[in-house]
Amino acid sequence: MTTPLSVDVCILGAGPVGATLAAALAAGGVRAAVVDAAPLPPMELPAFDGRAYAIALTSRRLLDAAGVWAHLPYDPCPILGIRVADGRPGERASALALEFDHADIGPDPFGWMVEARALRVALNARLPLLPELTVFAPATAAVARDAQGVVIRLSTGQEIHARLVVGAEGRNSPLRRAAGIGVTRIDYHCLGLVGAVAHEKPHHNMALEQFLPSGPFAQLPMQGIPGHPHVSAIVWTERTDFARRCLALDDAAYGRQIAARMGGHLGAVTPIGRRWSYPLSAMHVARYTAERLALVGDAAHGIHPIAGQGLNLGFRDVAALAELVVAAVAAGQDPGGPELLARYQAARRPDNLVMLGATHLLERLFTARLPPVRLARRLGIAAVDRMPRLKRFFAARAMGLALQDPDSTTQATHHQNNEGPKR
Repeated sequence: MTTPLSVDVCILGAGPVGATLAAALAAGGVRAAVVDAAPLPPMELPAFDGRAYAIALTSRRLLDAAGVWAHLPYDPCPILGIRVADGRPGERASALALEFDHADIGPDPFGWMVEARALRVALNARLPLLPELTVFAPATAAVARDAQGVVIRLSTGQEIHARLVVGAEGRNSPLRRAAGIGVTRIDYHCLGLVGAVAHEKPHHNMALEQFLPSGPFAQLPMQGIPGHPHVSAIVWTERTDFARRCLALDDAAYGRQIAARMGGHLGAVTPIGRRWSYPLSAMHVARYTAERLALVGDAAHGIHPIAGQGLNLGFRDVAALAELVVAAVAAGQDPGGPELLARYQAARRPDNLVMLGATHLLERLFTARLPPVRLARRLGIAAVDRMPRLKRFFAARAMGLALQDPDSTTQATHHQNNEGPKR
């Protein structure tokens, strides 16, 4: 018989959110285990495939504190500016646009574009270096929870005893279902098309968010790759039937569809890497916790990609839970007790609900096709562009800075830069 392993926290799911939580806890001195049904090395895809994450400033700080950022195999691409405009495919974007410059907030970029494969390489490099962390992958788990603790029995025969189990298995979380936690869902009846394009002209680290009748189209600056010095990621929302027809096009026709939505500011575009798609929906759980259980990331919430904040919300869950657990373990307290779990839910549920509501409202507002609504939203975009206080507030939110007073943005950013992320 294998000797049971005793840990403070066991995390199910070693995707970006679960693995980062494991690294953050272990770096903070918490005994942890992480379990995933897939082996980790094959997640490191050897070739460019077009998938990338927009990592906000606060998420970068978390990855730094967890020791992950330093293991990225190459420099990510900073996002220094964002242009928001309203338009229609094949038409020039409205001149009534909203432009953000990171320098209006402080010295830091809004965020960084990190290839999915690069983040996986960094996580896989960091996890084995943490003596307080044990990784089980591939393995599946059967979980039993009660007031005294958690017993996790793995398909490998290993048994793990923990005081807290964390569900980070994604939107179909088995832990969540077993706990009987209800979920509210919104189906947008659209597909998100994800990939990358090479383009003739440099992007100058500028991102574009183009609001179109079928949904938003985002162009996000990336580092070049061999043979393609100018590269951007795209995230494109389309009605499901038309999206499937687009995915079946050859590269030339697919590139023309992208160019019609992106506009000509970067010259001719050429699709590169693979094409990815996924159904768009939003969801939110009735509660984030149960007895000795916490949910993080997509296991707890999912939003429309209109603001590019889905993964960053998961990282904010990680930062909040890790801070509470590290402090509890250091103080000799129970990291899976009801008081700590209540504090975690109170810290994260309001923020995630606000983002869910905001992205849903934006999706409804910017897909409305009535001419008076289109005119009103274009005028609204232009009006915000002329309100520095409000612009700074929106920019700070994009960076993950939860600031109440737009005038305090610069001071708060300076303070966080000096203090660093809490661990």
